[in-house]
Amino acid sequence: MLAGAGLAHAGPYEDALAKFTEGSLSDTGDAIDGVVSSGNSLAADVLGALKDARLQFSAAEKKVFIKTKDGKLLDAATGKPFSGKVPDDIDDVIVNNRLRNVIDAAMGGLTLMAPDPNKRFNAAQAVFKSHETPALPNLDAALAKETDARVKRALAEARAAVVVTTPESPAKAKIDAIAVLRDRGDQDTLGLLDSLPHDMPSDVRQAVTAAQTSIRDRLAMWSAVQNAWYGLSLGSVLLLAAIGLAITFGVMGIINMAHGEMVMIGAYVTFVVQQLIRTYDPALFDYSLLIAVPLAFVVSGVVGIAIERTIIRFLYGRPLETLLATWGLSLILQQAVRTIFGPTNKDVGNPSWMSGAVDFGGITVTYNRLWIICFTLAVFVALLGMLRYTRLGLEMRAVTQNRAMAAAMGIRTATIDALTFGLGSGIAGIAGVALSQIDNVSPNLGQGYIIDSFMVVVFGGVGNLWGTLVGAFTLGIANKFLEPYAGAVLGKIAILVFIILFIQKRPRGMFALKGRAVEA
Repeated sequence: MLAGAGLAHAGPYEDALAKFTEGSLSDTGDAIDGVVSSGNSLAADVLGALKDARLQFSAAEKKVFIKTKDGKLLDAATGKPFSGKVPDDIDDVIVNNRLRNVIDAAMGGLTLMAPDPNKRFNAAQAVFKSHETPALPNLDAALAKETDARVKRALAEARAAVVVTTPESPAKAKIDAIAVLRDRGDQDTLGLLDSLPHDMPSDVRQAVTAAQTSIRDRLAMWSAVQNAWYGLSLGSVLLLAAIGLAITFGVMGIINMAHGEMVMIGAYVTFVVQQLIRTYDPALFDYSLLIAVPLAFVVSGVVGIAIERTIIRFLYGRPLETLLATWGLSLILQQAVRTIFGPTNKDVGNPSWMSGAVDFGGITVTYNRLWIICFTLAVFVALLGMLRYTRLGLEMRAVTQNRAMAAAMGIRTATIDALTFGLGSGIAGIAGVALSQIDNVSPNLGQGYIIDSFMVVVFGGVGNLWGTLVGAFTLGIANKFLEPYAGAVLGKIAILVFIILFIQKRPRGMFALKGRAVEA
């Protein structure tokens, strides 16, 4: 009894510890508040142990212990190792979900004065989510000393969350706090305002309603921007997958059902490159994609030329046989990859410069998709330059517009066909490098893009790269705006129906090619 009395009256911190030994949830809540307000240097250790279920007590001896991660006991009153006999009635301090929120808020309050601005910011965010009233004095003290603008704004928002959810706060203070929350305007803030009771003064309720309306309007706007961003991301993927098909389909008129497998080959080249780098020189991993891009282009291009020389060139003028032959070839390539690499997905990692994301307003922009958009546009510009300023590009355009006249002018159309098929396949391989960063690398990778690629090419205009560009981004954005309302499957069906109706009106697509043979 004397020991218990000594602990109870030694100081505020010791008084708070004594309440942990009572064994009730209400006393535990009071103990948490007391430990935080005591300012003792051990407060963070006690709360951390309580959160991790490592805080123990003896009701008989009125002692509280911190159990370390390696199983040792520390005296919570002094922080020193406990050397006496372990009490027979030692037990864990029990907490529930409400107390866990209190603990999170209390720990956030303790780190509001940390030297690291990031820790202070995270602590303010934790207090905002828990909005426990005991954290208010710590928030006021931290706001008075804070110099970092980002952290200060987070502290002000956390304080506003506490004030608006505290029943005892004056109406004027709540209205000011609601204005701060309205400026924050994210989904967490809307959830907080929605949870407020309805029996509030009329002026406070009006402020809450106005803030809710403003936040919903802002979230709707940013949702549209986010869908547009997702549409651009999907459009860049479709463009990268379809741009090679646009060349082969436009120049040669070949319906190449094995085009998706060229994409798959590029993805597996990336996998092999990364495996070799992991084995022999892990320091080069950040350069793995830069190494994989030219290799994927060469490997897929060589495979494409081999396909054209051994299969396609015997089937010109017979579109149905070409379609069946390339479809069968796609099955052969898929099975070959399954035999060599296995049927399971392969791990292709992101380099450090493609990992992470950045928040822009109310949307999140991931670095891998941002780089893929930039890479796709770079490939598109390079391909345009090649077609416009090189001899191969000039001959390809001549064959596209009038094959018979090009042959009469001395252009070896058979060679152009092989090189064109190789170029389209090589670009598909490059697409596989990019897709390996955002999709599963498996033998079925290309199957998910072949139909969409054909839709892009036909919608934009066969053989027209600008039409492919516009068609890819148009279909990508339209798809992402339809998905929230119709779902992914119905959205694709709606896009397909739209393209069918569009082709009935404009059979050559949005941007039809010009030329005597084309127009004949």
